[in-house]
Amino acid sequence: MTNRPHIRRTLILFAALAFALAPLAEAQQAKAKPKPVAKPRPTKPAPTPNSEAEVTVPPGDLTTPAASPQGAAPRTQPVVPPAAQQIDDAKAWEQAASPPGAKSYTLGTGDVVRLAVFQQPDMTTETRVSDAGTITVPLLGPVAVGGGTAKQAEARIAALLRSRGFVRDPQVNVTVLQFKSRQVSVLGYVNRPGRYALEEGSYYITDLLSLAGGVIPGAADDVTLVRTRDGKSERFSINIPRLFNGGDFQSNLEVFANDTLYVDKAPVFYIYGEVQRPGSFRLEKDMSVMQALSVGGGLTPRGTEKNMRLTRRDAQGRAVTLTPSMSDVLQADDVIFVRESLF
Repeated sequence: MTNRPHIRRTLILFAALAFALAPLAEAQQAKAKPKPVAKPRPTKPAPTPNSEAEVTVPPGDLTTPAASPQGAAPRTQPVVPPAAQQIDDAKAWEQAASPPGAKSYTLGTGDVVRLAVFQQPDMTTETRVSDAGTITVPLLGPVAVGGGTAKQAEARIAALLRSRGFVRDPQVNVTVLQFKSRQVSVLGYVNRPGRYALEEGSYYITDLLSLAGGVIPGAADDVTLVRTRDGKSERFSINIPRLFNGGDFQSNLEVFANDTLYVDKAPVFYIYGEVQRPGSFRLEKDMSVMQALSVGGGLTPRGTEKNMRLTRRDAQGRAVTLTPSMSDVLQADDVIFVRESLF
């Protein structure tokens, strides 16, 4: 019991000594660790009084740094293209929307259009282009649009609304609902003869034949296009098989308003007498008398190839009787008579 105070004093002394030596041990450990070597940082040359500091603008950022006090963060302000550049951009967009070679529809008599003005619902209307080439626009009355495109009509109506003070910044839209002014006729040996309205774009002879449902059996290979300009009529003949089989695509003419396409009946020849199937048949190109006999089913047991008769009309329309050979080429409306054999 007498040694307890002595032990307590010894423990207190060791605790004080450890507390005093702790900072010295931490310093020794810090000196033992290797120090990292700092890499030199690149330095930029200071700008001269006559040079300008470079400013990096990320792609697509239409802002530029504005002047700011030294040490302050630069402020940005939007870049506004000059008016000339805005006009060029608008022209570029219009050319992209209407590629070269594209034809816009020209408004004419009978066309039905829909007119709309942005944020002006009372001005929305559907109207017909009159015989005078005008449409009736709310607040404006008759406005001439005939002979121009829908885009030109939009620009004209917008200019009138702006100049007369009805709408400050009008956004006008003109849409063609019914195409009536460009019409062509398809007649003759087709499935659906009649008049057809041409919409936007270019149309050719093959397009008209497709609209009319194609030709019917008995139609000729040649079609006729009739065009009237300034009181003068022009006539064009186009061979459809040669257009496709021979690659004669230049003969696939473009058609315009008021043109007429006529598909005639195919030429025929007639055969009777001692043949299996007498009657009229389609005359193919460069068909010979021998081929005509085969189309008629050939000769009967009593028929003969000798002394056949061929009747043909000459230039004056008179009937001329000939004695053909098997290799002779037939013409339209020729009549072949096969005689009976005597033996």
